[in-house]
Amino acid sequence: MLGWALALAAIVVFAGFGRWQLGRMHDKQAKLEAAARALDRRAPQPLLLASDPKRARAYDWAAGSGSVGGRTVWLDNQLRAGRAGVRMYCVLLPDDGVQALLVDAGWWPLDASRTLPVFGCPLGRGVAVRGLLAPPPSSGLARGDALAAAGPQRWLATRLDLAVIARELKLSTGIAPRVLRLDPARNKSDAGVMLAPGERDLDILPNTLTPERHLGYAVQWFGLALAVLVAAIILTLRNRKRRSP
Repeated sequence: MLGWALALAAIVVFAGFGRWQLGRMHDKQAKLEAAARALDRRAPQPLLLASDPKRARAYDWAAGSGSVGGRTVWLDNQLRAGRAGVRMYCVLLPDDGVQALLVDAGWWPLDASRTLPVFGCPLGRGVAVRGLLAPPPSSGLARGDALAAAGPQRWLATRLDLAVIARELKLSTGIAPRVLRLDPARNKSDAGVMLAPGERDLDILPNTLTPERHLGYAVQWFGLALAVLVAAIILTLRNRKRRSP
């Protein structure tokens, strides 16, 4: 009985991990499909939509203009094609919004010295932008301080904790719950202000597992649960044969 109790406990645990992986797979598939619909339509929505709490996890193609205040937030530990680097975020004050908006202005590689790029967010008014409104990157396990000063008007972030960023950058209106991923096909705004010459993309799942990987892990966990069940049955049958006359 003790053996079966241990086996059933292991089966429940392994199956639970498998179900969790399936849930992550379906969640990421839904994100990819929602982003694909927004990118297919590319019907520009106002930047004000970024502040709508009901659409905090949604995807919308948006366009508008605003002021860039020269403040740069670098998001650390960002991989691209196997290379380590940082993502550059600028603070945009939209003309048609009440909250500041973080703009993903591109990816930059880091060398062995981990020296941040010299380039930063510019100063400018009437900066026209367009791109994909999306939830900020997942923060994963929160460890250590989310934000640290890296120079005048420059900060290095281990995760995009919007409340912390708003407080440290003294943004009284707070920050919109979604970020704007700039259109990779556009290097400059209509006003001619260069936001970033870094590498841009609209990858929805950067630095994270794909739905296919989650499915693979789910299959492995369910396979372990099945293996434990089969082993328990075989051992039980063997014990019965030994006990029978």
